[in-house]
Amino acid sequence: MTERHAVPDSSAPESDATAGADSSRVLGPDEIRRALTRIAHEILESGHGAEDLVLLGIPHRGVPLARRLAEQIARAEGRTDTDDLSELYGALDITMYRDDLRSNPTRAPSPTRIPRSGIDGRTVVLVDDVLYSGRTIRAALDALGAIGRPAAVRLAVLVDRGHRELPIRADHVGKNLPTSRSERVHVQLSETDGVDAVDIVRPSAGEEARA
Repeated sequence: MTERHAVPDSSAPESDATAGADSSRVLGPDEIRRALTRIAHEILESGHGAEDLVLLGIPHRGVPLARRLAEQIARAEGRTDTDDLSELYGALDITMYRDDLRSNPTRAPSPTRIPRSGIDGRTVVLVDDVLYSGRTIRAALDALGAIGRPAAVRLAVLVDRGHRELPIRADHVGKNLPTSRSERVHVQLSETDGVDAVDIVRPSAGEEARA
């Protein structure tokens, strides 16, 4: 789930997010694959063996990213069967913990899926596509605290675009991407959008004039 704060949704469909605006591609399929491979190895090198590790993706695009990381970690640990990753990754819905819920009361919850063994005493890595203000991650920490007590919580994101409003930092970053507040980071994944890509979308001249 791309972080939102008084800006257009950067994870909206391409026809909405890029219509009438100038966009430039910063990551393609190969770059995304390499970034996720590096993040997976960083997680393992940090001393978090797969046995005590849980990757929880934040809907929507954080979930397929969590699965891809789980597959990479399973292969690195020598597992040949990467079809059943139910004990290694899941999904964490944060809808009821968002601080913009009153201004978006019709937001539909997504399912939360936690491994049967739970999260108590394990290292949880929250996974999201874009880190922006930090408010989405704050909500995720609140949602996580309502489920259990992990030994540690880490954060992995595909893109860190800056402009933090809360003291939150990612432990594992695919790409640091400096942006202005008027720009949007548009992430597409094959599982949700049919293509792997990260674009910077800049406002059109008409949008800038209205700002």
